[in-house]
Amino acid sequence: MTGLAIIDVARDGIFVFLKVAGPIMLVALVVGLAISLLQALTQIQEQTLIYVPKIVAVFATLLFMLPFMGDALGSYMTRIAARIVSGG
Repeated sequence: MTGLAIIDVARDGIFVFLKVAGPIMLVALVVGLAISLLQALTQIQEQTLIYVPKIVAVFATLLFMLPFMGDALGSYMTRIAARIVSGG
């Protein structure tokens, strides 16, 4: 396996990782920002207030995005398996 092929596999893996984890992290960021803004505007300084909405939003996003995530990971594994079978 050449260095260029290794870089290609690594680049493809990073893109798949960003496609799979990106939407979940973006939802967690937006929900955290909204709750923090709400806390700042109302001066409620409860530290545990942020966790429940964020957990619910991330869980709902996981349920909604699961087919997309499975397809992205499955196609990546198919490409990797094809490279293994072809010998490089």
